[in-house]
Formats: sequence, C-alpha cells, structure tokens
Amino acid sequence: MGVDLRTHYLGLELRNPLVVAACPLTGSIESLRQLEQSGAAAAVLPSLFAEQIAHDEIQLDGLERYHGESHAESLSYFPDIARWHTDPASYQQLIAQAKKSVGIPIVASLNGTTEGSWVRHAKLIEEAGADALELNIYFVPTDIGVTSEQIEQRYAHLVAAVHATTNLPLAVKIGPFFSCLPHLARRLVDAGAQGLVLFNRYLEPDIDTEALQVAPSLVLSDRHELRLSLRWIATLRDMLPVSLGATGGIHFSEDVIKALLAGADVAMVATAVLRYGPAWMETLLSEMARWLDNQHYDSVDQLKGSLSRQNCDDACAYHRGNYMKALVSYTSNLY
Repeated sequence: MGVDLRTHYLGLELRNPLVVAACPLTGSIESLRQLEQSGAAAAVLPSLFAEQIAHDEIQLDGLERYHGESHAESLSYFPDIARWHTDPASYQQLIAQAKKSVGIPIVASLNGTTEGSWVRHAKLIEEAGADALELNIYFVPTDIGVTSEQIEQRYAHLVAAVHATTNLPLAVKIGPFFSCLPHLARRLVDAGAQGLVLFNRYLEPDIDTEALQVAPSLVLSDRHELRLSLRWIATLRDMLPVSLGATGGIHFSEDVIKALLAGADVAMVATAVLRYGPAWMETLLSEMARWLDNQHYDSVDQLKGSLSRQNCDDACAYHRGNYMKALVSYTSNLY
C-alpha cells in the first residue's frame, strides 16, 4: 500500500497537495486537461481584475478619475484593457467550461481592492460552478494619513462583504507587509476566510534608465522566496483553524515538502509549470511520494506541520534566534 497523498483545503478533499496557482496555463481548457492528467489536484484560474470589471461596467470612468487625482501622466501606465482577453462574462464562461472539461476542483480568483466589484461578481462566479473563490487583495497603501488599523479594517471588511454574498469557500491571498500578521490573519478568519494563501507577490516597478520611465516588469519567482512563507505558515499553523496555502518559490519536490513540514495544506505551483510544462507535476508527485516513503510517513496528513513553530525542537528558529545563528555561521565560514 502506497503513501496516502490526500489533503484537505477549504473543505475540499484533494488527491494530493499540488495546486496550480493562477497563471496563463490555468486560463486554457487544454492546459487544464494536461495539468489534471499530470497530477494537479486543483487549479486556480487567472484572476478577474477589478479593473476589468470596471471597464466592462463603466468604461473606466471611475478609474480615470481616481488616477487623475494623482498625476495625469499616470494614465499612460494603465494597460489597454480592451486588449485583455478576460472580461466578466467570458470569465464565467471559462469557469463553466473548466467544470465540464476537468474533474479537479476549480478555484476562481478575484483581484482588487474595493467591495463593490467583488460583491457583485462573487455570486455570479458561484453560479458559474466554481468550487471555491480566492480573494487576491493587491493593495499598496501610499497615503501617509492612513493607519495600519485602517488597512486591516479594509481587508476584513472586504472579506466579510464577500462572505455574506456567496456560499463558496473563501481563501484570501495577501502580501507579507503588515505590522502583526497573526493579528490580521485572525481578523480575516473571523470575517469569513476559510483559507489563507501566503504570499501574494507584489510585482514591483522598475525604472528604465534610458527612457527615464517607470517600466512594468514581470520576474518569475525564485526558490528563496519560499522562506518567507515557511516562517508564517509554521507560525499560523498552530494558531488558527484555517487552511493554509504556500505559494511563491515552489519549484521542486523539496520545496513542496518544506511547505508541508511547516504546516501548509497545499503547495501552489506556477513558475515551475511555466518553465518545465504541465508534465512537471508528475515529477513533483513521484519524488514527493518517494521521499515520504523513505522517511516512513504514511500520509501527507501525518507530514503536515511536523516542523511547525509548535512542533519543531527550537521555536526560536523561526524568529530572532535564526537571525543570529545565520549571521554567525556565515561569518565563521569567511575565516
């Protein structure tokens, strides 16, 4: 009898912990089929952006006013949304087609910062047949008069509003930049979140020194990015009754195993399948199963959280103690 790879996420039983994160591959029915055949346990569709909803409903009038308040030139940074391939109607169609074409759970994704755009479409996404909904809160506060308490309240209010609108299981994908992440996490769970995805990768702007312009630049994840998620998943695992998804920097089976050891319920993969193709999922699964067997684990459930903050030998390793040890060990190697 082989190792039991099943896990639970957002109340869904998954055949294994490998979930394909929102990326171009999950926006194609053909590639969704390939991902399922290669072993993916679930897929998060590419996000429906609040800007796309706004374009569809109000022709960007509101967004133009918003950006115009800061700088007229900033309008040139905004993409030509008419060229985007996903609008609210076609997004619902994508969900419906995906549910007919594959047997794995389909998680829809909403990316935005305001209540109205999400609340109006969460119910439509549910009606289209999605199994769960990921709220991708991509908000970069730049107002010097806004406090951290106001930011947390905004997040909690968004989650509560969507939770009141739909019966879909809700995961919230957030960034790491909060004064006290565990406090925010508790507020989100209290507001209705059944899962947290750690962490959102804010795509930082670059500067073109030749054109003297701010230039958008997409950089795929690096394996070292996983370390940030490991710290907070290991910490939150023992604090809250919530599903935890690790995302960012999961490229190889070792990365999947690390995420599970820290306490993640699922490991979300995007860059790896973009680089190596859908068949890479087979490699991840076979290597992970082999490692579990060699380490005498009977199941993924047995593995999850084995090295959470509460279960590891030295809880300080996830906090300040690790900082000192890393510096000393590196310096010692120089001499």
